[in-house]
Formats: sequence, structure tokens, C-alpha cells
Amino acid sequence: MVKKITCIICPNGCSLSASVDENGRIGKINGAGCIRGEAYFKQELTDPRRTIATSVPVEGGELPLCSVRVTCAIPKAAIPEAIGVIRKIRLTAPVEAGTVLVHGLLGYESDVITTKNIARSETK
Repeated sequence: MVKKITCIICPNGCSLSASVDENGRIGKINGAGCIRGEAYFKQELTDPRRTIATSVPVEGGELPLCSVRVTCAIPKAAIPEAIGVIRKIRLTAPVEAGTVLVHGLLGYESDVITTKNIARSETK
């Protein structure tokens, strides 16, 4: 069977293809503009991973939400559980960008961090 994917490692978006046998062995990868594309193809077939970026509520802040992200990709299958963990997070202003909110998300080598500074609200 021939598998085809578009590489997302860089803006080139190479169209990759390779034959994959019934045991999951990957043949010669065609279309990769670089070695990173070949590595992406292999990982995508054996252990697809994704990053997550979302937001969490902030109490008492100039903004009601703070953007957060994971520091490295996690297995695609773990995303629903990871989002469940992130949805439970509630912050209180002030918030500093780069603050680690969850260390080792779901036991992976990925942390959940804030990506925005949010000051306290000046409302009286």
C-alpha cells in the first residue's frame, strides 16, 4: 500500500509518499526535500505527535483569558486527555509569560506554559 502525506516541518510542504507493507515497514520515501521530511514521514506513520495551543481563564486580569501551549509535541492520541487537564486550569492575575502551569503533562516531556503577560485589572 502507498501512503501519501504532506510534510509540515517547513513551509515547503513537500508531498511525501512511500510504500508500506503489511508489517508496517516503510519503503523508500519519495518527495522529501530534506532529511527532516523523511523523519517526519516515519514518525507520522509510527507515532504521530502534535502540539497544543489554547487559552485558560484569568481572574482579575486586564484580559479574561491567557494563551497557553505545550513545550513540545505529545502523541496525537493523548490530545483529548491533555485538553481535559488544561481545561481545569484557572489563573489569577498577574500572569507572567513562560510560567509553567503543568510540568510533565500526562507523564510526557512536555510542560504547559503561559505565552502572555497579563496585568491585574485596574477596575475599581
